[in-house]
Amino acid sequence: MVKLSVIVPFYNVRQYAPDTVKSLRANTRDDFEFILVDDCSSDGTPDVLARAERELPGAVLVRRERNGGLATARNTGLDRARGEYVTFLDGDDWLAPGYYPRLLAVIEELGCDFVRADHVQCTGRARSVHRVPHGRRGVVLDPRAAILPADRTTPVDYAYAWAGVYHRRLLERGLLHFTDGLRTAEDRPWIWRLHREAESFAVCGLLGVHYRRGVATSLTQIGDVRQLDFLRAFDQVVEETARDREADLLLPKAVRTYCAILAHHLGSVERFEPPVARKLRSLGARALRRMPQGVLDEALDSMDVRRATRLRRLRRRPAAAGAAA
Repeated sequence: MVKLSVIVPFYNVRQYAPDTVKSLRANTRDDFEFILVDDCSSDGTPDVLARAERELPGAVLVRRERNGGLATARNTGLDRARGEYVTFLDGDDWLAPGYYPRLLAVIEELGCDFVRADHVQCTGRARSVHRVPHGRRGVVLDPRAAILPADRTTPVDYAYAWAGVYHRRLLERGLLHFTDGLRTAEDRPWIWRLHREAESFAVCGLLGVHYRRGVATSLTQIGDVRQLDFLRAFDQVVEETARDREADLLLPKAVRTYCAILAHHLGSVERFEPPVARKLRSLGARALRRMPQGVLDEALDSMDVRRATRLRRLRRRPAAAGAAA
């Protein structure tokens, strides 16, 4: 029986893929499988993965015929996963040796639905530790209770699918798949759904994933229209949370987070191509008017003056006819 399925999408990361595969090799076990998803790469990545399929124990290579983006590539891997537990890694990141066996031991000992873990962020030669924003560690907790408070950073703001491990029962309940086609912020609806609908989770301090920032091909570094998918992602968060049995409690957090992310993008709008910047403002104005207006008023009142003013000004802006995400 496969104990752990590791899903690793790759897209045009020839420069980094060898390090990723090497780190997977340092995490092998007889009952682990590594599902390597080539999302229709056009550089030398397929050659790296073909070699990994031959040389990496437990490797399963899946080639997509058309590029679908990270969310869709992860779903492709989930559909092939056989493990009792599932985790993720991105094709330009890497792992500390022996990390997965240690992470698996944590969730097996605790017996919860999922475990969230800290990680190391790597920007060039700089390294910094980023921790799950929750104080209680090594104990089983209620995921829903960890969403709040609305005005503080909580585990739903730590939206990294690869920073943890997940029991297969979540996959069977439909909680591990991502929204197909989302090109950025794909982890946001996903982590909110987990915290609303899973029954138990825990936080651990294991450091094993090295998250590479500043990669030129990453969408976080590209100012094209795909970046605007964060609007679709947060629309989904708000819509699904509005249908929740505790919507009155949870919506302020969802709306406030949406506003904070929108204000962040507006504050660095110069990095977008001019047509994309115009579309951001138009779609952002529409997004603000779609939100529950009373909850939005409270969210804006709770924010600092600069961001609140920026969003209030945008809220009054007419959205261009025909604009679409």
